[in-house]
Amino acid sequence: MSSFLVKLAIFSTLVASSFLCSWSNADQRRLSTTFYESRCPNVSSVVRGVVEEAAQKDVRIGAKIIRLHFHDCIVDGCDGSILLDNADGIESEKEALPNNNSAAGFEVVDEVKAALENVCPGVVSCADILALASQILVSLAGGPTWEIPLGRRDSRTANRQGANDLIPTPFDTLKNLTSKFDGFGLDTTDLVALSGGHTFGRSQCIFFRHRLYNFNDTGVPDPTVDTTYMETLRRRCPDGGDNGTLANFDPTTPDIFDNEYFKLLQNKQGILTSDQVLYSTSGADTIDIVDRFANSQSDFFERFARSMIKLGNISPLTGDDGEIRSNCRRVNYY
Repeated sequence: MSSFLVKLAIFSTLVASSFLCSWSNADQRRLSTTFYESRCPNVSSVVRGVVEEAAQKDVRIGAKIIRLHFHDCIVDGCDGSILLDNADGIESEKEALPNNNSAAGFEVVDEVKAALENVCPGVVSCADILALASQILVSLAGGPTWEIPLGRRDSRTANRQGANDLIPTPFDTLKNLTSKFDGFGLDTTDLVALSGGHTFGRSQCIFFRHRLYNFNDTGVPDPTVDTTYMETLRRRCPDGGDNGTLANFDPTTPDIFDNEYFKLLQNKQGILTSDQVLYSTSGADTIDIVDRFANSQSDFFERFARSMIKLGNISPLTGDDGEIRSNCRRVNYY
């Protein structure tokens, strides 16, 4: 072979190798519904087995896990940072104001992680566990199912200040909510659909008592609360009572994932300020979206699934970034 042909062959090989390497790296950075197909093909069934058992013991576990997933994703992306405990160099997000004494479900995440480490050690991230468990638990409660893009990796850091600043609060106005969601790449339809996650679960009295007795320091109740419903809530949460007492988001079907939440908003029975403002804010485009979801559960389910996928795609760590924690509560040490 001539020297020219040898050089041409070498050049072609290098170009092909470079292309393949580049394609491979790009491919690794994309989430995929088949990400674990070869390395941990039973990942969904393992997660389902653990959370099904957990749901039999705790009807609130679905609401707890989906809240963890949401609070994780909107602070530096879906990276499992909310699961980290305090440690050297780590200020846990668990102690941020939106999470402290209210975020829960960590023990179930630990159980899922332990089960997965037994069958495919070092493969499935804690961030992906939150995404998978959320979908399965919504489905178990009667809600929609969807295919989850996977391949997230876990962070080695937490961001407590970010949790304080970015997580929507129960007291937010619609303007604040839409601004925060827009910062995550989520539109007003996503805001309304994801708020529909409050169709199951509970709220502590501390987060809505002000609406019943002294709204915005006016000395009178929130006028957007139905008066009959207000009396029900007052019996549950008397003025000066225990802040930790729980009330159902949905008094009709509290443990079922359905579209009752939106019918409650239409009837001025949203329990949190951040719920009711979706329907009580004059001229807001969220009103039509609430009406649409109240009239069609299938429409709500379809959009909720799409919005959950969008939520789960917020700035994930992929490829060689981050790590796969062996324990969701702490980073790996080598």
